[in-house]
Amino acid sequence: MAKTTTILMALKAAEQHLLAAGLETSVAQYLMQEGQGWSFTQLVQNYREPLTAQDLATYERQVVRVCAGEPAQYVLGHAPFYGREFRVTPATLIPRQETEELVEWILETTTDTAIRVLDVGTGSGAIALSLAAERPDWQLTATDISVAAVQVAQTNAQRLNVDVTFKVGDLLAPVMGQRFDIIVSNPPYIDRTELPEMDESVKRFEPQNALFAANHGLAFYQRFAAELRDYLVPGGQFFAEIGYRQGPAVREIFQTALPTATVTIKADIDGHDRMVRVQL
Repeated sequence: MAKTTTILMALKAAEQHLLAAGLETSVAQYLMQEGQGWSFTQLVQNYREPLTAQDLATYERQVVRVCAGEPAQYVLGHAPFYGREFRVTPATLIPRQETEELVEWILETTTDTAIRVLDVGTGSGAIALSLAAERPDWQLTATDISVAAVQVAQTNAQRLNVDVTFKVGDLLAPVMGQRFDIIVSNPPYIDRTELPEMDESVKRFEPQNALFAANHGLAFYQRFAAELRDYLVPGGQFFAEIGYRQGPAVREIFQTALPTATVTIKADIDGHDRMVRVQL
């Protein structure tokens, strides 16, 4: 008779494989919870339950892929963001907690009434769809230069039943002639000199054009600074994620290009500069 493998046994075996690969053993729990759609409490309650042969084989394949360096979110095909699950593929960045803080800042500081909002470089659609779901009266448009990324975002919009207009193109070009109350972006901002400090799985699997920017990672902020007046209404606001070392440089870029604007740099939960708001 074949030996029964319980949830706990599968977790312990996965942890050993991850440990041998030099990876965080907590990924074993993450894969199991997300794969089964369980909370941590449900996971614990099912520790002694047997896994079906099919579920065990699927789980073991997932662990092998993660041990080979692939991010767990790509292995699963989805990732959590602001209380919702988003489909992700190698065409999109994996949504991160720092970006949730950017969404929260926008929601906290902006009116609930109907306004026009643009998300530039939407990727999986995490920012645009979260804002649209939290503020149904807002009119959301989202753009990305990647056709594949926009297709993923459209799939997420359908799954979440959220109404967002998607356009393909570089930066603000797809919405030329339009004006918005808010423009938000999580643009590429990593300097290639930071490559040695980056996680290997990020370098190998996440889309390079969504990670790196020229001019020491500042190129997209410079482009936004040059164009915002043509795309924001008077008094409109621009929000963006920034690199944790870029606060002073980003502030200077926007204050120089838009001397009458109010530029605010905000730290993340860990105390690092992580966001900028520019109010015309």
